[in-house]
Amino acid sequence: MTDATALRDRTRALLAAHPPATTERTAFLRARFDAGLAWVHFPEGLGGLGAPRSLQAVVDAELAAAGAPDNDPRRIGIGLGMAAPTILAYGTEEQKRRFLRPLWVGEEVWCQLFSEPGAGSDLAALGTRAVRDGDTWVVDGQKVWTSSAHVARWAILIARTDPDAPKHRGITYFLCDMSDPGVEVRPLRQITGEAEFNEVFLTGVRIPDAHRLGGVGEGWKVAQTTLMNERVTIGGARIPREGGMIGPVSRTWRERPELRSHDLHQRLLDLWVESEVARLTGERLRQQLALGQPGPEGSAMKLAFARLNQEISGLEVELLGDEGLLYGEWTMRRPERVDFTGRDAGYRYLRSKGNSIEGGTSEVLLNIVAERVLGLPSEPRTDKDVAWKDLTR
Repeated sequence: MTDATALRDRTRALLAAHPPATTERTAFLRARFDAGLAWVHFPEGLGGLGAPRSLQAVVDAELAAAGAPDNDPRRIGIGLGMAAPTILAYGTEEQKRRFLRPLWVGEEVWCQLFSEPGAGSDLAALGTRAVRDGDTWVVDGQKVWTSSAHVARWAILIARTDPDAPKHRGITYFLCDMSDPGVEVRPLRQITGEAEFNEVFLTGVRIPDAHRLGGVGEGWKVAQTTLMNERVTIGGARIPREGGMIGPVSRTWRERPELRSHDLHQRLLDLWVESEVARLTGERLRQQLALGQPGPEGSAMKLAFARLNQEISGLEVELLGDEGLLYGEWTMRRPERVDFTGRDAGYRYLRSKGNSIEGGTSEVLLNIVAERVLGLPSEPRTDKDVAWKDLTR
């Protein structure tokens, strides 16, 4: 199934058998998955047809023209962009068949239990422990900055299973049921007023060994697949021209000529061009993705995303003058979706401050780009061969 015409015919057959106007949304999405039209590059039987990733656009165009529902990707972005490619790469056949369909349909929301209070930028220093007890693992620890944990059914989790090994080699990767006893989710209120993030406490949580992803002690290798996909998901999302942060400030510039000044004009032009360069670079990155797995280039895109969002939102507040100092509301909410560009200028300005932290700090990503893209010498690391238990914390 590598021909656009054949894919188009298959999509039209799906629409004829399950008309969007009369088919319940979840039923339509399940039928789409079963027809191999969810993500066409996945294997047959797992929502795909083993077709080139680039042909997904053919399917999406046909479905959009017919008014078919999507799977609300902003709500289930962690599952789609991080959990799914990792399960596909390292999961057993049983795990793939159990988790991928409800994940894609949106029946089960996922979150990511990676960062910890004492191991954020240095993720491999994590201290959450998983101790084997027969066919289960008993997990104790704390995770932080967990988007969607308050609505998630499942989590991708990394925990330390061998404290005697160096920090990168004593980690194992698990799929954690968020409804299990011992999982406690607490909101983290942000500068925006919302609690989009959470901290998660794990106390005696029992995870079956059947929910381990990859080999024991190989969690860091498995996590690299998640992290590379995460950075592409955050920094490389497909957007139209003047999409994202540059859109609102460009509209304000056109509609409010009384706010303009020469200096602001020059800065807006510079940021508009940079945004368009980043958008086109993202298109090129997605074309490369169609030929294989994401590489460290996604880190560069995520870097650009964070910097541009912060500079553009700052320009927007400055352009609005006194209006830019206003803030719509600071109501405590726990939203189901991450919204980088929603609400008013004040919200965009405050929310963008987190862009250089989430999904890997900009400082860490600069090291990744320097070492893995530019081939520069790596920083000296004295802890690489030291047992985790002997590290200073």
